[in-house]
Amino acid sequence: MALVSSTPLLRDARDGGYCIGAFNVHTLEMLQAVVEAAEELRSPLIIQSTVGTVKHLGADYIAAAAKTAARRSSVPIALHLDHCSDFGIIMQCIRAGYTSVMIDASHEPFERNVEATSKVVEAASAVGVNVEAELGRVGGVEDDIVVDERDALLADPDECAAFVERTGVHTLAPAIGTAHGIYKGDPDIDFDRIGRIAAKVEIPLVLHGGSGIPDAQVRRAVSLGMSKMNVATELRIVFSDAIKAVFAERPDENDPRKYMVPAKLALKTAAMEKILLCGSAGKA
Repeated sequence: MALVSSTPLLRDARDGGYCIGAFNVHTLEMLQAVVEAAEELRSPLIIQSTVGTVKHLGADYIAAAAKTAARRSSVPIALHLDHCSDFGIIMQCIRAGYTSVMIDASHEPFERNVEATSKVVEAASAVGVNVEAELGRVGGVEDDIVVDERDALLADPDECAAFVERTGVHTLAPAIGTAHGIYKGDPDIDFDRIGRIAAKVEIPLVLHGGSGIPDAQVRRAVSLGMSKMNVATELRIVFSDAIKAVFAERPDENDPRKYMVPAKLALKTAAMEKILLCGSAGKA
């Protein structure tokens, strides 16, 4: 089948009380691994790329690989651009075939965030592309976007409701205490805030910083209304560690297939664990 918009997938997830894993990929093998994981578990899937990966590989290359995966798969797959503040790159990805984009103007004052998000919603909605936005600031590092922990502001539930109403955005990533990267200690997630935001907005909510959150906390966040969970750093570590293990055993290995195959298998296993945690297995 063709790539699909993540909007209906995430609406179904919110209505059904489960979550869809959104996995950042940086190579063809990583993309294949998460697709195989979703196919095996019969789960909807969201493939993500960062702005840095788009600049590294090219939006057209990424979209072409995702489209091929979707055609060869029997589960619905969406392709999402994560954390982008550049309208030009967003439009480039939409033209290439992305079916979901994130406009991240959370670093701007509220009114400018509304303005930037509304502009993307208007353009993307015309071609059926999902739009995600962020309110508050998720701490940590995402590509070249760095938010210091003390500067990470949690989303206000009333502002979330007003933001959704004014922009028409399809999905919302509210800052609720998670962080990008691997946590130095236990995550300090404001579960009460998730519940209050979910009670005020009907659209699906997105859990950023999904790497390293304890399973019980993920399940609780999903039960309160989180319908999409982003996972990036954890997958990169699993993939890289599998490659390092090959070179530790065979330092002179020079055939990429000999280290990419075990890396791909390790990533597939990790992705399957996240899919089972999200509760989306069997929902395709």
